[in-house]
Order: sequence, then structure tokens, then C-alpha cells
Amino acid sequence: MGLVSPRPGYLKALRQMCDAYCSLLIFDEVISGFRVSRGGAQELFGVRPDLTCLGKVVGGGLPLGVFGGQSQIMSAVAPEGPVYQAGTLSGNPLAMAAGLAVLRKLDQAAFHRLEALGQRLEAGIKDALAASGVAAQFHRVGSAFTLFFSAEPVTDFASAKRADAGRYARFFHEMLDRGIYLPPSQLETGFISLAHTESDIDAFVAASRQALSTIS
Repeated sequence: MGLVSPRPGYLKALRQMCDAYCSLLIFDEVISGFRVSRGGAQELFGVRPDLTCLGKVVGGGLPLGVFGGQSQIMSAVAPEGPVYQAGTLSGNPLAMAAGLAVLRKLDQAAFHRLEALGQRLEAGIKDALAASGVAAQFHRVGSAFTLFFSAEPVTDFASAKRADAGRYARFFHEMLDRGIYLPPSQLETGFISLAHTESDIDAFVAASRQALSTIS
């Protein structure tokens, strides 16, 4: 549904409910893992799940999936326990080497830089939206962002679905014509990377101003 931050206290309430009912709390950090912070969303929001799922970020972009958690849960997985898990690329040495190389790059300075770029983008896009008069919500956490064309706050899947997908499609093509390739669906998330520069962010904002003026 794109980037929608949890409401304050929501994740902690989930943690408390799972503890109360002896249920597992599982975080899908395929997108947020190593992106919003080195410890993922669970570090950023201060809530520790029982199990965490991660995707190809662990393999430096190569095909790979990972799940892990508390030792008493993981001890149920073979060879220690009765639950068998295997995959074609399990423990693939190329993916492991690529993943380690990426993790060595993601020091605290890297996340400070990503946050600075994100703040620059957010400020620029919000200024562009205000100048255009187009009703939209710009959501950002760290280097991840989504632009919803909606006059109302977007807080869940239902409100995300009510956003103007047709206007986003026009914005997408206007940006594409200006050399900016955004996610083709409003219900997806865009990302900034360490390869981007301040000039790239400024070019994005400038293109957005032009694109918004054509769809206002």
C-alpha cells in the first residue's frame, strides 16, 4: 500500500497483545530491513518481534530470503528441531559475500547521509505541492517515500486505496518524460540510495514542480 507509518503506540500495542495471548509477533522487514536503520524498523520504533523476515538486502541485492528470531523459536528448525527448511540459494556464498559487502558500507555515517537526503527531498516536494495547490500527502521514513494524491490523511490500506491513482499515473508519466523513474503504482514505495547526490535530489524536486504544474 506504499509507505504508511504506524500510528504512535501501534507496534508496542501489538507487542503487548502478542505477549498477553502467547502469540508470535512477526515483522516483515523485506523493505525496511537495513534501509530505515541498520536494525530496521524494529530498531527505529523500539519494538522487538519474535521473528523477522528479510529479503534480498541480506544478499546485497542478489536473490535471497532470511528469517530469524529468538533461540527458543529457531531451535525448532532442523537440524536442531523437527521443522525442515531448505532453499535453492540457502547459504549461497556469492549472495553472502555481497550482503557482507553492503553491510560494511552501511555504517552510521551512511544512515546520517540517507536521512539528510530524505529531509532535503521531503522539504522540496512539500514546497512544490504547496506551490501547485495539488492535494497530496508525502510520506517518508528515512530513505523510503510515497506520494499519495489525496486530500485526506493516509493511515491505512483503505485510505491509501482512496487516493487518486489516475492523477498519480499522470504524474508518473510526466516525471518519466523528465528522466525520473518512479514506482509505476501509487501503492508502491520509492527509495533514495547512497548513490544519489544533493544535485539528484534537487533535480527530482525541480522535475516534480514541472510535473505538478501540468496535472494541477
